[in-house]
Amino acid sequence: MNKPHILQMGNYPAWDNEALEQHFTLHRYFEADDKPAFLATHAGEIRGIATRGELGASAEVIEALPNLEVISVYGVGYDAVALDVARARGIRVTNTPDVLTKDVADLAVAMMLAQMRGMVGAEIWARSGQWVGGNYPLQQRVHGQRAGILGLGRIGYEVAKRLVGFDMEILYCNRNHREVPAGWTYVESARALAEQCDVLFVTLTGGAATRHIVDKDVIDALGPSGGLVNVSRASNTEEAALLDALETGALGWAALDVFEGEPKLNPRFAKLDNVLLQPHHGSGTIETRKEMGKLVLDNLAAHFAGQPLLTPVL
Repeated sequence: MNKPHILQMGNYPAWDNEALEQHFTLHRYFEADDKPAFLATHAGEIRGIATRGELGASAEVIEALPNLEVISVYGVGYDAVALDVARARGIRVTNTPDVLTKDVADLAVAMMLAQMRGMVGAEIWARSGQWVGGNYPLQQRVHGQRAGILGLGRIGYEVAKRLVGFDMEILYCNRNHREVPAGWTYVESARALAEQCDVLFVTLTGGAATRHIVDKDVIDALGPSGGLVNVSRASNTEEAALLDALETGALGWAALDVFEGEPKLNPRFAKLDNVLLQPHHGSGTIETRKEMGKLVLDNLAAHFAGQPLLTPVL
């Protein structure tokens, strides 16, 4: 039986590539020098797209594939997929939620701990011999602080659960009220949340509705002793305003796993000592990446077998 033809937008770990190759004929878009010509050559045979969250599938790519049936996203975010175009053509879209939720939450809390306790600088202090000249400067207490969760979805909820273990007060802002443990406080807006918390976690989905929701006003509301942790999408934060605030001390610190134009970062970040930079690896554990790859494969296999999709977006 002929294998369905799949357009692969970006590379995956070797174990995922091998599994996909067993079930499908892969056309590696990311390896093509002349991408429009590559699409034109294979357009008629491609029935599915395997992509990553940050790569998505643009309207141009989708419209170039007349027989496209399904798009399987390796990641929880799908804002880089032209959903309106896919919806209009009846193209199914899937992602990989849940399997990465707890890893991202773990990293978010680790980033907060690293910044509030100055762990990166302290490691350098001890390793470089500076300790001989005196103790490391005092840092910020974690327990008892107020944590603001902007977006209490799967990841935001798991972050909050972990912070309870540090005796932190939990405040949250969400599009809708949801059932939460006693003691968690709902706040009406991002600005009000920033005014009332010591550290703000951005755990929203991406897209036009949340673009720059953390703007200059929200960042200013956090203030010179506040901190910002973003493990969601770079577009949710106004990056230029964030850099300005970090440079002037209007914001105390930030810990970021996502950036505009990544992997090429704004060079202003490299000059700052009050920001922790991470290479968008919230889901970057072996166990989770294997589960994500399997879900990408299983969604594609289910579609072509005429079975219900495991994790449909559309």
